[in-house]
Amino acid sequence: MRHFSWGTVYITGGSSGIGFAIAKQIIGEGGTVVLLARNEKKLIQAQRELGKKKCHIQVLDIAKTEEVAAIIQEAVGTFGAPEMLINNAGVAHPDHFFDLDLCIFEHTIRTNLLGTIAVTKATLPFMRPGGHIVNVSSMAGFIGTYGYTSYSASKFGIIGFSQALRNELKAEGISVSVLCPPDTDTPQLYEENKTKPPETFAISGNAKLMSADGVAIAFLRGIKRHTYLIIPGFSGKMIYLLNQIAPGLVRPIMDSIVRTARKKEGISRRFL
Repeated sequence: MRHFSWGTVYITGGSSGIGFAIAKQIIGEGGTVVLLARNEKKLIQAQRELGKKKCHIQVLDIAKTEEVAAIIQEAVGTFGAPEMLINNAGVAHPDHFFDLDLCIFEHTIRTNLLGTIAVTKATLPFMRPGGHIVNVSSMAGFIGTYGYTSYSASKFGIIGFSQALRNELKAEGISVSVLCPPDTDTPQLYEENKTKPPETFAISGNAKLMSADGVAIAFLRGIKRHTYLIIPGFSGKMIYLLNQIAPGLVRPIMDSIVRTARKKEGISRRFL
């Protein structure tokens, strides 16, 4: 691992879950974090837990893309420019495709993809060579998962955006990485479970649930190794490699799980 100094790190969605766990690890290694999230009460609580000396907070709803630039500029003026930006904020609302209103797709893509792009565009002018941008995608960003049509669309988009951005920023001396966590024990997962179809539960039940701290530790290890694609957990890495090498093996396995779940729940074909 190369010598690493965190400096100031901006983290969207940093008030809970993976973002908060990463912030805790960075502060533990001497860095300073600026947490950006839409819920002020959660931000205040996070700052209370992490300590005001090394943790600053700024209210920001990344889905309101028209407000992002002004708020980022305000944060930079108050807390200083970031050496690293972690685009972690996101939403998910799993369900069967035809049970999802179009507004769910619009909100998910506006938050996860356009929000990530807006924050990156607003922050980049303040970053110097040696800076690092990390976009949080998901395992659902490289393998389409039953019930996650809106979420996968946004997370696949983040990977494509990150690949293109990496190519552009390399010449500028700024690095880009993508973090693809598996199912992680966070408040967001709790919310997702309220609308997950039984087929999705069956698929996710075959993968080990990671802790937010476990994902954060894997993230730190990947960043210090200057890894572009960071996939926490052994099973996640194996699924990624298998999907890359032999996607024809992955799809039948998932199809079989779905068929079994539908049979168990008595779910029949909905369309002619």
